[in-house]
Amino acid sequence: MSDVAQTAGVTSLGVVPSLPAMRYSALHGESNTGKRDSMAKAAAGGGADSSVADQLRALGVKGVLVQMAERGQLLALNCEMPQCYHHKGRGTFDPVTTPRTKWAPSPDHYPILKSAGGRLVAENVRLSHIWCNNRDFGWRTQIRTLLAKDKSLTEIAEALNSKGVPPAHGTNRWTAAMVRKAYVS
Repeated sequence: MSDVAQTAGVTSLGVVPSLPAMRYSALHGESNTGKRDSMAKAAAGGGADSSVADQLRALGVKGVLVQMAERGQLLALNCEMPQCYHHKGRGTFDPVTTPRTKWAPSPDHYPILKSAGGRLVAENVRLSHIWCNNRDFGWRTQIRTLLAKDKSLTEIAEALNSKGVPPAHGTNRWTAAMVRKAYVS
């Protein structure tokens, strides 16, 4: 296993353990690196921590997400979408492959969507799973289109329900409040 993979906490199978598991290991002397995890270091006022950047690199990520982690702008390897759909939680990512899996890391253009002119720069990016990002984008696109047609939030909820657009997990139907929350989050 490479030094980067060991530093990032990647197992021999290429899987990055969840942050709680990594914290448990570090607290109980089971870490191979002896490094404190990035969240603890950031909370203690430490500067930029390379462990999140190393974890991203070990997954095959390049570009703005790694740069943000190096600058201390990403404190943890977690999906930052309002709704995360990964069955193992926000901190589990697949390595970057071709084609990418739905659980691979992805930079989400936020708060300004790419389709609205948003750029892939630190002040307009959050870490997401590809699947979580695509679901969020699909909702926003449909909601934005209906808002532009002067539809009310209730009418939009009815339209999404009639089209069979799956709402946020844990719910069965779109409501006006859910439409608003999905659009502004």
